[in-house]
Amino acid sequence: MNAVFRKVGVTHQAFRWHQALAPCRATPSLQHPARASVNERQYRTMPTHGIGRWRHLLPKEAPKKKKDKLQMKEILAETDTAYGSLNVTVSGHDMTLVEHYSQYIHNLCNRLGIKVADSYILPTKTTEVMLMQEQGTKMFVDAVLKTHERVVQLSSLDATACPVLVDVLLQNQPEGVELSVSEHTEAHFQARFKGRPELEGLIAQLTY
Repeated sequence: MNAVFRKVGVTHQAFRWHQALAPCRATPSLQHPARASVNERQYRTMPTHGIGRWRHLLPKEAPKKKKDKLQMKEILAETDTAYGSLNVTVSGHDMTLVEHYSQYIHNLCNRLGIKVADSYILPTKTTEVMLMQEQGTKMFVDAVLKTHERVVQLSSLDATACPVLVDVLLQNQPEGVELSVSEHTEAHFQARFKGRPELEGLIAQLTY
């Protein structure tokens, strides 16, 4: 009996709450005009340009400087007790041997206190070996040889230390690698740059 009265009381109380909340649900715009204006899509009329931009937040980078053209260094003149500018040229077909031997020369000069003014690479030279058939006059390419060159430029080398240095280099010279020592000239500097025959031909046409 008590359970029946409790159930009836709960349902009656829920019905009263439902009646009290019904007007609030039916007319929210009348009681809360501000909430109704928020629900409208106001963002459709707002500008959207600039959304997602982030580069303006980064610090400004300094403009990149153009690389200056390589200028020829002054050629030192020889004296009574020392040489001027000397080029120790290493060449060969095996690039690994040429590179390691040039590094050995550079490190040896640093240990002996010999000043190394520059160290650079010369353009690779390509040589085609042609072969002629036994019966015929046509020739075809049998092999292509690439010659790699490295130059270690020394300055103010003492005349008494030069024969000792050359002797040590010859004793440690690997097979298949050529070694030569010569005075540095302007022709050696120009040999560092790869020739462009097409561009030179066009420049020659413009000058005439």
